[in-house]
Amino acid sequence: MTASIGQSIRRTESIAKVTGRARYAAEQPPAVGQLYAWYVPATIPAGTVEHVELDADSETHTVLWHGNAEKLGDVEDAELHVLQSSTVAYRGQVVAVVMADTLQAARAAAARVQVRYADVRSPDNTLTAQHASLYAPESVNAGFPTDVTVGDPDAALQTAAHVVDNWYSTAPMHNSPMEPHATTAQWSDGVLTVWDSTQAPSGVQGDLATAFGLEPENVRVIAENVGGGFGAKGSTRPNAVLAAMAARATGRTVKLVLPRQALFDLVGYRTPTLNHVRLGADADGMLLAITHDSFQQTSTIFEFCEQTAESSRHIYAAANRRTTHRLATLDVGTPRWMRAPGEAPGMFAVEVAIDELAVATGIDPIELRIRNEPDVDPASGNAFSSRSVVQCLREGAEKFGWDRRDARPGQRREGRTLVGMGVASASYPVLISPSTASARVQQDGTITVSVAATDIGTGARTVLRQIAADALEVDADSVTVELGDSALPTAPGAGGSSGTSSWGWAVTKVCHALKSQGPYEPGNSAEADTTEDVEGQKELARMAFGAQFAEVAVDIDTGEIRVRKMLGVFGIGAVMNPRLARSQLIGGMTFGLGMALMENGVVDHEFGGFANHDFAEYHIPVCADVTDLEAVWVEEVDTELAPMGGKGIGEIGAVGSPAAIDNAIYNATGVRVRDLPITLDKVLRQWR
Repeated sequence: MTASIGQSIRRTESIAKVTGRARYAAEQPPAVGQLYAWYVPATIPAGTVEHVELDADSETHTVLWHGNAEKLGDVEDAELHVLQSSTVAYRGQVVAVVMADTLQAARAAAARVQVRYADVRSPDNTLTAQHASLYAPESVNAGFPTDVTVGDPDAALQTAAHVVDNWYSTAPMHNSPMEPHATTAQWSDGVLTVWDSTQAPSGVQGDLATAFGLEPENVRVIAENVGGGFGAKGSTRPNAVLAAMAARATGRTVKLVLPRQALFDLVGYRTPTLNHVRLGADADGMLLAITHDSFQQTSTIFEFCEQTAESSRHIYAAANRRTTHRLATLDVGTPRWMRAPGEAPGMFAVEVAIDELAVATGIDPIELRIRNEPDVDPASGNAFSSRSVVQCLREGAEKFGWDRRDARPGQRREGRTLVGMGVASASYPVLISPSTASARVQQDGTITVSVAATDIGTGARTVLRQIAADALEVDADSVTVELGDSALPTAPGAGGSSGTSSWGWAVTKVCHALKSQGPYEPGNSAEADTTEDVEGQKELARMAFGAQFAEVAVDIDTGEIRVRKMLGVFGIGAVMNPRLARSQLIGGMTFGLGMALMENGVVDHEFGGFANHDFAEYHIPVCADVTDLEAVWVEEVDTELAPMGGKGIGEIGAVGSPAAIDNAIYNATGVRVRDLPITLDKVLRQWR
């Protein structure tokens, strides 16, 4: 039998998707008497709602607002307290929801809803490093410490031969999945069933149970197929609560699909960041000090803080370090996860600063990074389970043709175009959460493995089949994977590049348990829980690493920037499926390209919210922008990970790529842009 892990087998659901048979949350067969819901957004930046009414001629069944909506249980995430208060915390927040027999009627009725506001005030929605509300949260995303200081970085900077001291910023970004957030909700005999576009069925189950006063077993969340999420669907969103609330109020099945514009207001976004980075090095380029102070925003109703400076604690050796996070409380929606939260904006700042240090010292950027390679994790002092930064840099340099780069900016010219090359390092933590799984032998001898995981387009069904097949020592065609349903064994959500490792460990364990029972007899079954296994891991630093390379062309007359080619070389442990891995990595690199050159949530400082609410005004990369992208990986064996030996790949592709592009633009033009996105006006105003 040929091993399944490491083979490029096609996606399990590929035929269903290309033929349209794969059903998404909004594509369930209409139930008898089904209603459609449309939400009413706040049109003020901050204030209160006094009254909501709808003209009598509207073809609606119910209008819900805080004056008549049922009272919900105390869910931790206050963004889910929809229609519970008169307070408007930001423009675009839900103030009412309308139900009708058709989608068109619901949308038309929502447009005629009259909302009377009071206490309206101008928005306080400008992030600055001096904002009066700035504070240090107790911890940042994923439980990392808010501030860490080692040694005396300020004193070390004063004695350093070379100092880089600059501010770097990133714009608000929106996840923009192809499938908008959608929920179909149905009540029957006190049991709530929702078909939801979510990355975390088990998490949504728990939140809805709390919100509606139910036992978890009386809530079923189905997410058979999800059309992308990138973090925006990583936790329960208001659409799920609204649909369930509307269905209980009407006694009918209710379908709610958020329009594209709502995805810029209601479901989260990447916070803008301001980053003050200081690097101090001796005459040989050895780092003496690193400081990274990050500033970002959160809403007035719920705290969320990205771990923007966390990656700076691990990537380079320096005896003196300080990393901090500060939050400003503003009249904005709550930021959320977006692919590589924290690491993507944080490493942009540090990796551009490292490039500036390379210029100041006259040392090649790759050599400078290698000189400052740590022997152990600088943050914890623990050994790395494996670390391949140097290998990625060296192999990438050879493959990319780094020796063709001229270290002097603006020297490579092709007609009216300047060409440059840049590099950046990348890292992302290996995160593994406890999971459960079950397995059973069917009457035909095939084996079904069940876990409440979610395939958000990454190929989770396929990879889990491969993992199960190898653990069972059978062909992948003999295995069926059930996922995307909270009724299955509880599992963590798809996020933090942790899905395959977390679910795969449970799948491996349950398959070994089934195999230990002897021949696969119909009816045999097993269950597994990895809680003790995960908690019993050794104290090691577990991280994925990479090196990103970019070549750009900049038009001398217009400042237009084109990314000619990109190469990512990654240390990601064992690769489960090369076809799917490459897809995820180049997808992340494309994310980084959009972050570097295009994506910009434009804050409306007069009326609140974002001024750009669709793809006509919020630009993301299209095929013409993505020309020559290549992702490869080094051979890396790491026996200290989950049993499969793999590291997450969904997010590391987005880390480092914006900095590589920025550094390439500097090499091409001599213009250093420290504020993303890098638009042609930012190049031209320094150039001329």
